[in-house]
Amino acid sequence: MDQSQLERLNREFADKSPRDVITWALAQPQKTVVTTHFGPHEAVILHSINDVQRGVPVICVDHGYNTNQTYRQAQELTLRLGLQVHYYTPRVTRSRRNIVYGGIPALEDETAHRVFTEEVKLEPFARAMTEQQPGIWITGLRKEQTDHRASLDIFSWDKKFNCLKLSPWFFWTESQMTEYANKHQLPFNDDYFDPTKVLANRECGLHV
Repeated sequence: MDQSQLERLNREFADKSPRDVITWALAQPQKTVVTTHFGPHEAVILHSINDVQRGVPVICVDHGYNTNQTYRQAQELTLRLGLQVHYYTPRVTRSRRNIVYGGIPALEDETAHRVFTEEVKLEPFARAMTEQQPGIWITGLRKEQTDHRASLDIFSWDKKFNCLKLSPWFFWTESQMTEYANKHQLPFNDDYFDPTKVLANRECGLHV
């Protein structure tokens, strides 16, 4: 898909609802997947997609450092929504990494942290995309999350994985996500931790 096509789609869907974007994606002939980390508002994302069509493949990279609440919520949402989750994990377990490599490197050690991020998230994610071979990748990116994400749009082309990346909730605010969650009695994960980001305003590399 070239830049002019992306620009046309972004203009066309700029004022559409996330449901409209999801419906468009699922009507395309390409395979569509959604990625999740079961973090704060992921229940909204997964419920929204499930409300349009059940059984959309869900990709989740379990880096091994999730909180107990994250694991519990993932299991509860999977059962409640009947999700088809495909888990991908690092080649080195958390226990082995903690003993042999000293666990999560400090952000100050940029080289070590970059290697850590590659090993626990980026490599498993690349493996997932190679195996699943999606033509459309639905993400939960939102404009207000980081400065980098504010520079994106609803539709973009991911050159690394050669697929169309969709962010149906791109223009939604935190309050809109919360309103949807409350309306559908969805849980909010307030105990989420991503060891590859550490700070909420950092990018791990998946979307950069």
